[in-house]
Order: sequence, then C-alpha cells, then structure tokens
Amino acid sequence: MIPIQGIQKTTLLDYPGKVASTIFIGGCNFRCPFCHNASVVFCEDNDSTEEDVLAFLEKRKRILDGVCVTGGEPLLQKELPSFLEKIKNMGLAVKLDTNGTSPHRLEALIRAGLVDNVAMDIKNSPEKYAVTCGVTALRFSDIQQSAALLLSGVVAFEFRTTVVSPLHEASDFEKIGQWLRGSEPYFLQTFADSGDLIAGDGLSAPTDEQLHSYLQTLQKYIPAAALRGH
Repeated sequence: MIPIQGIQKTTLLDYPGKVASTIFIGGCNFRCPFCHNASVVFCEDNDSTEEDVLAFLEKRKRILDGVCVTGGEPLLQKELPSFLEKIKNMGLAVKLDTNGTSPHRLEALIRAGLVDNVAMDIKNSPEKYAVTCGVTALRFSDIQQSAALLLSGVVAFEFRTTVVSPLHEASDFEKIGQWLRGSEPYFLQTFADSGDLIAGDGLSAPTDEQLHSYLQTLQKYIPAAALRGH
C-alpha cells in the first residue's frame, strides 16, 4: 500500500503549464536538514487511501491536465508503477519528483510510458552531496546515472536546487555546471523555513546578491538556468 500523506487538489505551479493535483508520498532515504516536509519523510500513517485519491482524480479528470507525484521519495514504493498506470488510464499526464537514487526504477517507469515529466533535485556539488543529504552511505553513482538518463532526452525534465546558506557557495555551482552542462531547464529556488524542517538550526536563505551570483555561475554551463519563485 502506497503511503499517501496528502493531496493538494489544485496547483498551477507544481506541473508547469498544466492544471494539476499534487500527491505526497511518504518516506524518504534522505535526511536533508533543510527539507520542508519532515512530516512526510517520517510518515507513520496514511492520510488518504489509494482508492480515495483515485476516486477524487476520476471525478476531477475533466478539469485536471495532470498529476504531480512527490514526496518524500516516491520511487521507494514498489507499488508505484501500478498506481501511476491507473492515473495514466484516466488520461492524465504524470510528473514525478525524485532525488535520483533509484535510476533503474526511474528508467523502467519512463520506458513504460508511465511518466511524462521528471523533476530531479540536485542537492549540491558531488563532493558535498552526502552531507547536504544528511546521509553517510550515499551511492553517488546512482545520482549520476539518473542525471545521465534524463540528459539523454528520454523524457521532459528539469533539474532544480534549493539554495541554502551555509550549505552552498559559489564553487559548488561551478562544479554542478561542469557536471550537468547542457541546455536543459535548471532552476534555483531559495530555502524557506516551513516550520516542518528536519534540522534547520543555522540554516538560512541566501542573499539576493548571492543567489544571482550563483545563477550567473551556473549559466556559464547551463544557459537556460533560471530562478524560481523569486
């Protein structure tokens, strides 16, 4: 059973260009200190059943264009393919948010036509990835494989980074740009304290000057990089 932690009935932001609903899937293999969904990461009980969510979508399918499936980390759930298939059978597009740690499951969903758009979080430069994710045992090769899959053009996608002080500095965006250089969409979004953080002590949003400087650094390698929500 998929641990559904909630549903945002209507959003114009989570799935760019579409009227969508956002489904929050509980559980995550990261412990990013700045995560704004701690209650979803450490989920214990379902907020909604799969049947309830599907029934809601069925009623709204003539109003909605798509569904954004986010977390937590949705790809941890083995039942995700069958759930997405039911959504696709309603004629709705699916956008998946992922941290990139399950490249084989991601590729299987894409190849099966169950995902139309992917947003992959890029946490930091390779050297600082583990500490930014709050984990010690990180297979960075999985992150690289997921990013390479998306860069190959198999599905519409975007990369995005939540910029947090003091976790990020200018040199990190130089290294990220060298790693992911290309013409794909890449968004920087600034950290905001939701009040539901995993470990937010000492963390803050970057200054406007820092954020624009980081963007300029990234744009040397990824010209389409932009700011979101700023």
